[in-house]
Amino acid sequence: MEVLTSRVVPDGGYGWVVVAAVALINMSNQSILSVFGQLFVSELRLMHADTFTAALITNLNSLALNFSGLFIGPAIKSFKPRNVAATGCVLVSLGLALCAFATESWHFIVGYSFFVGFGLGLISPSTFMAINSYFSSKRGRAVGVSLAGAGLGQVLIPHLVRYLLENHGFRYAVLAMSALSLIGLFGAAFLKPLNPPAKHNNRRHMRLMAEPDAEKAQSSPLQVVIVPSCQGKGEEIPPKKTDTLCGRMGQRLVQAMDLELLKDLVFWSIIVGMALVYTATINFTMIFPGFLEQTAGLNSQLVAFCLSAVAGADIICRLLLPIITDHLRIPYRVVFLIGTAGLFVARCVIAESRDLTAIISMSILMGVMKSATVLNNNLTVSAHCRPDKLAGGLGLNMMSKGVIVITVGQMLGWVRDYADSYVMCLYAQGAILLLVVLVWTPEIFYRNRRQRRTTSKSMDTTVDAAEEVTKLNT
Repeated sequence: MEVLTSRVVPDGGYGWVVVAAVALINMSNQSILSVFGQLFVSELRLMHADTFTAALITNLNSLALNFSGLFIGPAIKSFKPRNVAATGCVLVSLGLALCAFATESWHFIVGYSFFVGFGLGLISPSTFMAINSYFSSKRGRAVGVSLAGAGLGQVLIPHLVRYLLENHGFRYAVLAMSALSLIGLFGAAFLKPLNPPAKHNNRRHMRLMAEPDAEKAQSSPLQVVIVPSCQGKGEEIPPKKTDTLCGRMGQRLVQAMDLELLKDLVFWSIIVGMALVYTATINFTMIFPGFLEQTAGLNSQLVAFCLSAVAGADIICRLLLPIITDHLRIPYRVVFLIGTAGLFVARCVIAESRDLTAIISMSILMGVMKSATVLNNNLTVSAHCRPDKLAGGLGLNMMSKGVIVITVGQMLGWVRDYADSYVMCLYAQGAILLLVVLVWTPEIFYRNRRQRRTTSKSMDTTVDAAEEVTKLNT
């Protein structure tokens, strides 16, 4: 299927205004995740909630964030990225406002886990879609600048939260963060679509599900917007008949969520591999402070310095790395693979290191390689999917993360508790990263080699045709 649109990508211009707007949205909303412990842990203790409750709140937040991918494809197609991003900001603000008046631990589950999680899940892919429409060759550096906004927020907002808690208390601190998240609405107002894609009216899809095919052919405008690619050659493929209501609903669901992508084994490899790396990264963030304090024997100041080294290297490379990779024209998936291999090496070295210099060096390397994976996550999906399938691809990518986090993530936690060793948990993360490297490397090598052969054959054919024309003219 091909959507009949012509897209002219300016690769800049107003796109940089969109990048600044997305950076503002990320700074005021995405950075909320980094201050969960600072904001809520002391209040949960006053409610006599244990560590399991705090972990449950964060895990459910991650679950809601990633499983919002179930709706993100149809939502972006029906309501445009600007409206979806604005809705996400409102949900984050509403969730934090509910947490400000919480009196029981389950109130945090409703406010923070579900409202904030679902809101953040709407923001990330919709803002990426807005940037993606304005950039082509400079797409990597545009995404890097926008994600640097989240990094800047993670540096500044903890100090703001500390000031508010010390001077105004828990309730006003959370309400202030709720108001801060609404700044994202100002940024969302600038997410003007460029050459918007063909309209997929999923609300009309739902109305047409129960209609017979004959009536659908007369009333549905979808057959005008989306046509089979072979019609350009004068051919026509008759639509498949779906005699049952379930068949019609299934067909509409596949179209709305772009589930045709699941027929592609390479797409499966991409989303599962990135979900495994995402899960290993989250687990490392949880156990790294404990490893530094209990296994490496560092004091609290050195632990904070190592964590700052990871965050600092991550933020700097979010700005610099895309410039290098775009200039060298390295494919996004290859950069992600290099980052994954670097994370594997850093995990293995740091697991056996007790020297402070080696630990700090590996912390910096960890931040650099982490930025390579974070930056190229959505970019890898965008490079593989057609523009009209990108929203669905991003949603399926998020859902795969949600599934892997609650399965493989729990397994990594079990390894840490069963072995009672941070080192074993680091090696388990390394094994997951190594698996992704071993699966992706031969596949990427084979695809690139086949692509070069195809390009070489097409060039030879062109040269032969030119020679034939020259002979005929002579």
